[in-house]
Amino acid sequence: MSKKNKSKTDFLQSVIDVFEANPTKLYNYKQIASIINLDGDMHEMLLVTLDGLVLRGILTNPQLGKYMYKKPEDVFLTGKVDVTKQGSAYIVPDDESTEDIFVYEHNMNQALHGDKVKVKVFNKKGGRAEGEIVEILEKSKRTFVGKIEVSSRYAFVVPDSKNMPYHIFIPLSNTKGAQNGQKVVANIVEWKKEMKSPTGKVVDILGASGDANVEMHAILAEFDLPYSYPEHIDKLAQRISGKITAGDYASRRDFRDIVTFTIDPKDAKDFDDALSIRMLDNGHWEVGVHIADVTHYVKSNSAINREAETRTTSIYLVDRTVPMLPERLSNFICSLRPDEEKLCFSAVFELDNRAVIKNEWFGRTVILSKRRFTYEEAQDVIETGKGDYSEELLKLNALAQIMRKNRFKNGAVTFEREEAKFELDENGKPLRVYFKEMKESNQLVEEFMLLANKKVAEKIGKKVAGQKPKTFVYRTHDKPDFDRLNSFSSFIKRFGYNMKLDNDTRLSKEMNKVLSEVKGKPEAGLIETLAVRSMAKAVYSTDNIGHYGLAFPYYTHFTSPIRRYPDMMVHRLLASYLDGEKSADVEYYDTMCKQSSLMEQKATEAERASIKYKMIEFMENKIGEIYEGLISGVTEWGIFVELIDTKIEGMVSVRSMKDDYYYFDENNYRIVGRSSGMTYTLGDKVTVKLTNADISQKHIDFQLVNQELDEYKTARHNVKNKKRKK
Repeated sequence: MSKKNKSKTDFLQSVIDVFEANPTKLYNYKQIASIINLDGDMHEMLLVTLDGLVLRGILTNPQLGKYMYKKPEDVFLTGKVDVTKQGSAYIVPDDESTEDIFVYEHNMNQALHGDKVKVKVFNKKGGRAEGEIVEILEKSKRTFVGKIEVSSRYAFVVPDSKNMPYHIFIPLSNTKGAQNGQKVVANIVEWKKEMKSPTGKVVDILGASGDANVEMHAILAEFDLPYSYPEHIDKLAQRISGKITAGDYASRRDFRDIVTFTIDPKDAKDFDDALSIRMLDNGHWEVGVHIADVTHYVKSNSAINREAETRTTSIYLVDRTVPMLPERLSNFICSLRPDEEKLCFSAVFELDNRAVIKNEWFGRTVILSKRRFTYEEAQDVIETGKGDYSEELLKLNALAQIMRKNRFKNGAVTFEREEAKFELDENGKPLRVYFKEMKESNQLVEEFMLLANKKVAEKIGKKVAGQKPKTFVYRTHDKPDFDRLNSFSSFIKRFGYNMKLDNDTRLSKEMNKVLSEVKGKPEAGLIETLAVRSMAKAVYSTDNIGHYGLAFPYYTHFTSPIRRYPDMMVHRLLASYLDGEKSADVEYYDTMCKQSSLMEQKATEAERASIKYKMIEFMENKIGEIYEGLISGVTEWGIFVELIDTKIEGMVSVRSMKDDYYYFDENNYRIVGRSSGMTYTLGDKVTVKLTNADISQKHIDFQLVNQELDEYKTARHNVKNKKRKK
């Protein structure tokens, strides 16, 4: 085949391809000409090209008239493995400025999702960076949840996780008696080089696949979270006395005669916090933020504390709570139940009528809650002005609203996204989906908790001239990434919203403006979700960088020690420093901050997975029903649609769109019909029919109900074109 008509670029690449295919072989120019089937009159051009490649360092000239591929120096990077369901992966480099490296399945070398690896990088045609995993530096989890398939000679576990594309081979001796089709937890024991699948053993049998209780346990196990409480820890908790001693009373400030109450969700059982209020002789208000004194009962060297260190957080799934502490502590001894004297660690503030703080005090107290309010009951008092402790509630609310207004004036960002809730029957089946609304009663509690957290952090962290800051646990939130914000700003323009990014100090006000404008609109959920994704994640750290979202230079978590281990650490550190002790060793707290941030993220992911499961369960018996939705995501496989009334998300696959051949326009968040030009764009309103709700695959499928109409329009268009051509 003649190369005369080929471009110079194609010609050059065809020469390089020969050497890349055989990088250790020597060639003269005649051999190259023969391999690429080059005409004789182009040999001179070939010689010039070969010499040019030598000058560019692509080829070497080890012998006169002979050429060889010059192997570039190997490039190695480290990063985390992100496995696709096809078995290939992307390596996300530790160096954030480096693009992701694509790795084919045959170059994975038995690395699994989440592993930290060393990858050898090379570039292929098309410019995409590709590589081969050469070493696993740190292994991620090797425990997986899945359905077991048992035969007469062996068994396999088919993992639920889409990031685990391999079945796990289980010898019959290691099935632990699991029956075919049951949901199990399996550990990978080994993975021999010659084996396509890893070998493992069953470590726990969860039960029948599809059972709601089993599936909730499976979600917890999938995220390496505990789904049961150790019996010996519960027994230790039973021995703890809840009796308040004379010494306790003597060493604490007594608030038992001051009006004190709790405000919590209707279904709450662990009450971490209470509020007290009274008017002082000078006309100011004394407000106490009283927090359960968990560390009085849980000593730092105890087995119960070690269990809490591992868990670091309670986990809230749709139909259950997996507590950080044993139930005797979380729901009884420490819980600030009404009409029971309780030990607390308190932050007490003297405020004037403009919510200006005149004095503050931190220390241990004893309280007696007079009333347990639900948020709904407190809201009713706020709205009507009538009911138990109406005067106290109304005053607290007035102060809270002033603090809230000042907080946003100072640059706080308001993220008040609707939170999906379920009404369940006695068997845990979802009867309806509704959304928790943030009203003034929620804001009242929130503002005083924020105040306590901020002031505790300031008390320890605020710099004093000539003194080194003491070791402390902060809740930090970094500034947003500009590239993400830029993408967000570009996206919301399609809905008619504008956000100026020219001024850092005005950024939070611009974000609040958009979030306020979008309230109540069909696209609100989508835009609020993307707004959150444009921001950094809040984490625990001993290194204070402030909290951007709250606009607080100092912030911690002090107010929920029943359900968060960082709050327990803060209680211990604050007590130590109030007693005049020296700064604590930073290493332990630094390690626990990282552990707490990691476990918090896992718990959040598990909570989302439980919500998704219940949403699919809710849709199971609604096949064929029609819904209005918004396009919430676009991929090359199809479009994701979020239903407007329930926020339930499912997919319309490209394969189900029969009216045209659709291609993915990544830059414009849309898919486009090649013949019709029909587009489906992120944020578009569409009408869909539910075609499938598969709990086992955790998947909901929709079909566009206007497909038949689109097919008809396309057919008519084709007929008209044919007539014109005739």
